[in-house]
Amino acid sequence: MNSPFDDREGFAAFLLRLRGRGIVPKDLIAAFEVTPRRAFIQPQWHDLAWSERMLPIECGETMEGADLQAAVIAALGIEPGSRVLEIGTGSGYTAAVMSRLAARVVTVDRFKTLSEQATQRFEALGIANAFVRQADGSNGLPGEGPFDRIVVWAAFESLPRPFVDQLSSGGVMVAPIGPAEGEQLMAKLTKLGSRFEREDIGVVRLQPMAQGIAAAI
Repeated sequence: MNSPFDDREGFAAFLLRLRGRGIVPKDLIAAFEVTPRRAFIQPQWHDLAWSERMLPIECGETMEGADLQAAVIAALGIEPGSRVLEIGTGSGYTAAVMSRLAARVVTVDRFKTLSEQATQRFEALGIANAFVRQADGSNGLPGEGPFDRIVVWAAFESLPRPFVDQLSSGGVMVAPIGPAEGEQLMAKLTKLGSRFEREDIGVVRLQPMAQGIAAAI
């Protein structure tokens, strides 16, 4: 079992890496600092909580490394009044961090187990403005928009045009775009009228977008 001091060391190393990449928004760093990362991962991975590694979670899924999560949330540019949609709840950690920055976060996962666990973690931390839905998020949540920010943790083969209508004017979506096998580009898509302005912010290797909800788990 690690001591809290070990966790602080990991967090300090994480901050140094962020500063080295020019990611220094004070509100973002504060949101990470007050969201206990170890509460979202299994004990055997606590040593690696603040690493760049992807970590296994339930349902055969993974949790992105802390650095990628921070880069993506920074790119979203969440504001205090923002309504945020997340596709791919996973452990619930990124939704918890974003809830510190936004007015409202709706996060969607296809797995019942992950949806229920995230809800329990939000309740335990007293997070009242993040809401979990078990649903097929491959086309977003058409009935609940528009959203000011959308983040997707699964890759699209091409530009995700169905999401344009779910973004408010000037809204931002961050999602990986590229082939199912191999590397994708994490793209920042800003809505201008009926189209996206695209800026690529990094190379990732994430799972392709899956359709439907998990029948059993």
